[in-house]
Amino acid sequence: MSRPYIIQDEITLPGFQGAVHLPGQDTYDELRRSLNPSVDARPALVAEAYGPADVRTALLAARANGVPFAVQATGHGTHAAPDGGVLVRTSPMASVLVDPVRRVARVGPGARWGQVIAAAAPFGLAPLSGSAPSVGVTGFTLGGGLGWLARKHGFAADSVVRAEVLLADGRHVTASASSHPELFWALRGGGGGFGVVTSLEFRLYPVSQVYAGFAYFPVEAAAATLDAYRTWIDDAPDELSTAIVLKRMPADGPLPGRHVMMVKVVYTGEAAEGRRLLAPLWRAAGPALLDETRTIAYAGTAMGGTPNRHMDMFDAVPGEVADILVAAADHAQTVEIRHWGGAMGRPGPDAGPVSHRGTKLSVIVDTPVPGLADALRPYANGGTFLNFLSDPGRTAAAYTAADYDRLRKVKRAYDPDGFFRVGHVV
Repeated sequence: MSRPYIIQDEITLPGFQGAVHLPGQDTYDELRRSLNPSVDARPALVAEAYGPADVRTALLAARANGVPFAVQATGHGTHAAPDGGVLVRTSPMASVLVDPVRRVARVGPGARWGQVIAAAAPFGLAPLSGSAPSVGVTGFTLGGGLGWLARKHGFAADSVVRAEVLLADGRHVTASASSHPELFWALRGGGGGFGVVTSLEFRLYPVSQVYAGFAYFPVEAAAATLDAYRTWIDDAPDELSTAIVLKRMPADGPLPGRHVMMVKVVYTGEAAEGRRLLAPLWRAAGPALLDETRTIAYAGTAMGGTPNRHMDMFDAVPGEVADILVAAADHAQTVEIRHWGGAMGRPGPDAGPVSHRGTKLSVIVDTPVPGLADALRPYANGGTFLNFLSDPGRTAAAYTAADYDRLRKVKRAYDPDGFFRVGHVV
């Protein structure tokens, strides 16, 4: 008896409504790419799904032929290549529905944060979005989701209330606190290795304006500012999120070509109080080269992120760490030191497996710096964060031992033969 799905010289996906792109076509090369320059995927086909039925058709085709299966919306979280397999692009599934009464949003798997922010803003609401509007909602959220409102409201994963999920055997289920609760727990920080989320529902928060932006100082001020920052963060309120960035400025932006220290700020309060809270850092740093912090609509904030070539997390930050990072900035394009804490460290009793919640600061460096990992290792807590982890071989390091053991049990229950095996899987 012939198989219903064929991936050979000619590809058949019966009933598939979206476009299918094959090797040799210009569209194929465009759609197979991720944002990770180290991943050069060569799938047998790229299928643009228009709805859950399309995703299911593509999944069953891959399953029937025993080839890899992967899902990609924006490509931000793609770290492994589904070579010879089926790559589903969910970009066309980008619906966003906001319920202002319940303060929730329901989105398709192709939605980006910019769309959700724009849809929620007229109601004075905001999601726990990422650092850039172009980031995909679903992948960011399943990986934990560290946003600029996280100190006040927690990780994006903590805001999820419901998910529609396509399982490895082709079944569609609803995961929530009352339906498939173990799957629901795993999805909120455990990544996409348990099923394909075809719809995600999450809480929104009453945030319309923030005091936010960047202030730039001479890089020579970094040592004194970081020394002050180590203790200043202990008294920072949950409403205030900051990061210190040592950065070589591009030629096409402010202060072109300068090596600077940049302070990133998002404060969900009044500008005068925000400036008062930040005053100790400004005193340590000295006169600003340029201060762009101001009151702005949350929809207008775009804080940007740092590409991750090295990451460490710290439960405490001795002065030696600051010295190491200042020295590393001589060799790197960008070194970002970000304050965690607040609501991220106070999970509810039913919270998902986002771990290392006691982390005080994270450090991300965008350039390989010889000896940096060895120098920081004695001070770091040894953990990592799934959204920032590019090595699928280190997935377990993103979780506590207890959570990882529980995730493995959920994986065995919902994907017993390991069909979802591309990328971060337990």
